[in-house]
Amino acid sequence: MVEDSFAIQRERMIEAVVAHAEHAAPHIGKVELDSRVLAAMAAVERHAFVPSDVRSYAYFDTPLPIGFEKTVSQPFIAALMTDLLRLRPGDKVLEVGTGLGYHAAVLSRLVDAVFTIEIVEALGEAAAARLNRYCCNNVTTRIGDGAQGWPEAAPFDAILVTAAPELLPAALIRQMKSGGRMVCPSGVAGAQQLMLLEKNAAGRLTVHEILPVNFAALEIPS
Repeated sequence: MVEDSFAIQRERMIEAVVAHAEHAAPHIGKVELDSRVLAAMAAVERHAFVPSDVRSYAYFDTPLPIGFEKTVSQPFIAALMTDLLRLRPGDKVLEVGTGLGYHAAVLSRLVDAVFTIEIVEALGEAAAARLNRYCCNNVTTRIGDGAQGWPEAAPFDAILVTAAPELLPAALIRQMKSGGRMVCPSGVAGAQQLMLLEKNAAGRLTVHEILPVNFAALEIPS
């Protein structure tokens, strides 16, 4: 019965995401998100990734605290960021900010390989264990400074950043493949924008502001 309840809650979460996307259409330029993204989010058990004390809220369309002054993004924002990357089955993706591992699990259903970095050791180790239990065999994890990317695995077809730097990290831009895309919140607290970066075949970068957001700051070691 509990699992059935979670299945129903996942369906309602997707309904809320779809409704939110329709409401945000003036910002995002369309009323429907990629059906593959919605299917991946419908399949991944978000309750298996969030802390036990907030599990009853796992499928609410809201961010949830995960400790260390961080949160897991609300489902709509997770879906929107993934949709903006326009992922294809053979893609290689870098995620900066593993958090609980939930978003990496969603990505793993959409692409060939996911490389994900978390700067908080306790979070990164716990996420790696969850992803292993969830059989996300195409996800590789690392503890470290995500602002420096993953040079030896670059270039990436897509880069997803789940924390907000004040300025877009140059190392991540360099690690975008020609024709690649990066989605990243950017700015100071209270004045952040979700940004979409596209690099064309000639290496020229185009930056689009999508909508206002509120993310934890991207930690950069001193």
